[in-house]
Amino acid sequence: MITFTDLTMSLFIRTTLAAALLAVNTTSAQTPAPAALPDPAATSVDALGWMKGFPPAPDKLITFDNPAGGVFPRTRWSFSHVRETVPTANVWRGSGAASPLPAATPRFDIEAVTFKPLGSDQTLNFAQMIAGTYTDGILVMHRGKVVYEKYFGALAPERPHIAMSVTKSFVGTLAAILADEGKLDPAAPVTKYLPELKDTAYGDATVRQVMDMTVGVHYSENYADPKAEIWDYARAGGMLTQGQNYAGPKSFYEFLVTLKKESEHGDAFAYKTVNAEVLAWILRRASNQSLADLLSEKIWRRIGAEQDAYFMVDRIGTESGGGGLNTVLRDLARFGETMRNGGRASNGQQAIPKAVVEDIQRGGDPAKFVKAGYPLLKGWSYRDMWWVSHNPHGAYMARGIHGQSIYVDPKAEMVIVRYAAHPVAANGGNDPLTLPAFQAMSEALMRP
Repeated sequence: MITFTDLTMSLFIRTTLAAALLAVNTTSAQTPAPAALPDPAATSVDALGWMKGFPPAPDKLITFDNPAGGVFPRTRWSFSHVRETVPTANVWRGSGAASPLPAATPRFDIEAVTFKPLGSDQTLNFAQMIAGTYTDGILVMHRGKVVYEKYFGALAPERPHIAMSVTKSFVGTLAAILADEGKLDPAAPVTKYLPELKDTAYGDATVRQVMDMTVGVHYSENYADPKAEIWDYARAGGMLTQGQNYAGPKSFYEFLVTLKKESEHGDAFAYKTVNAEVLAWILRRASNQSLADLLSEKIWRRIGAEQDAYFMVDRIGTESGGGGLNTVLRDLARFGETMRNGGRASNGQQAIPKAVVEDIQRGGDPAKFVKAGYPLLKGWSYRDMWWVSHNPHGAYMARGIHGQSIYVDPKAEMVIVRYAAHPVAANGGNDPLTLPAFQAMSEALMRP
């Protein structure tokens, strides 16, 4: 049983995460840590009553035009209700039956599995990790069967949740699929597909450099800096209100053509969401399809998804390839399990070419990754917009801000998918607990 009322443990978790945030931020090393994190129980949807009643009370309303609507703790509701506040594009699941997602009774108490947070000698259990990282939903698969599945707050099995930058891994996988089919040339210059970018940072970059985020583009992903380009990107894409006097770019396309070069391409990994948006634009040109239709055709229908997914879109209907995908948790698990099985879905279809999955599993160049400075991700690399650990289990991840993740452990035959609404955007708020917890779960599942 997960409890949110253990005050001592709550304070420990909050202190541990705050200390870890001082040392690492998944998207920007400069982001400062808060002195303490909000209590998970006191900020839950049920405790605060967001959007309850018909109509809700004025102080409990969450709307797009309310600047506080996208701020914690309101995000504990809004991350599970994106379609109700912004325009979206549907990703059709197809007309066939959903692929099997059988359940199995675990051999041990999943929530009791223990681990030590990174940088700490304390011992926590899996249940405490779930509670302390503001989890909305979590599902653990072992050898193709669901051994644990829980939902909290506003999330439910049938309700999509925003995947944030997990979206990028879908976009990277789609690019690798088109390359495998001969419809996209990773070695080609970006301008082969997007001549509009000839005078931008991407004018002398290759598609492969975009896929692996080794482009030297001037763009800051520092969420703590109100002048960072991430906010210009968000306003252009319709993720933030533009205001009556706004005179900047009004779509993703208009924003991308403003980006300038700041360093040589191919030298170092640099995590920047605009690379995913450029890659999504390349995919549309190479396939002559919208991103939503391409994802439906190449992945969503093939893995036997049980629900349609959807993308957030900008003001001209362009999907956000950097962080706008929304799915139900069970379909995220189907995708993760497909990747674990070398691209074969549980319905028996080879949904993703095996060569694509193998290339992702091999990872990128750790020497380029280390230059980005992620103290908690030592030895990792980045390939096709997936994070590759190179640990003894060969684990790799799709990662999104506020705690979204797909964790694939081939050796343990395990997949963990998780949606969350952590108050800290950067994954430095989650990694000290989630990474060792996932590793501990894989080891527990491998024991006789």
